[in-house]
Amino acid sequence: MMDAGKTKIKICGLRSGDDIAIVNETLPDYAGFVVDFPKSFRSNTPEQVERLVSGLDARILPVGVFVDEDEETVVSLLRDGVIAMAQLHGSEDDAYVRRIREKTGKPVIKAWIISSPEDLVQACASSADYVLLDAGKGEGKAFDWSYLENGLERPFFLAGGLTPESIAEAVRRCRPFAVDISSGVETARKKDAQKVRQAVMAARRV
Repeated sequence: MMDAGKTKIKICGLRSGDDIAIVNETLPDYAGFVVDFPKSFRSNTPEQVERLVSGLDARILPVGVFVDEDEETVVSLLRDGVIAMAQLHGSEDDAYVRRIREKTGKPVIKAWIISSPEDLVQACASSADYVLLDAGKGEGKAFDWSYLENGLERPFFLAGGLTPESIAEAVRRCRPFAVDISSGVETARKKDAQKVRQAVMAARRV
């Protein structure tokens, strides 16, 4: 994995043994697994996530991605060590975030849809360990990065519309703790090994 001072990278939306092989080769810092969200073609059951994570290189932290999931499902996966972090993409409030952390002692990422500078103010106030800034919920679109030109008061994951070609600019302009990429490293709805390699290399070169 990268040095602590460098921007980290998360490859999200893993759902097959081939995906696991790709990230085990490229060693991003985080691997994301969508859990119980049928609207996404990347969704996995908790049992599928457990099987996939069992083959994951120990140097990569597995992250469960949830949308208004029952708390006990999230807590169970964290307590059992299936995932190391929970990433919340629904209407979960600060009380939900605190309960997850109090029950497990594990870090929580809360996703925020950014459509104006005011949205960043709300994101900064979140009680989560990290916030993830996105333009939507996995649509692969970027928000206006100029909102971040003055920096952000807390560590954040930058998502939305990232590609191997745009990661370097994103890191320079936005200075995120981590970049989060999913559709940008896919071809025909499958993770593309070459694109993942390019994305990881791009993040590490900056």
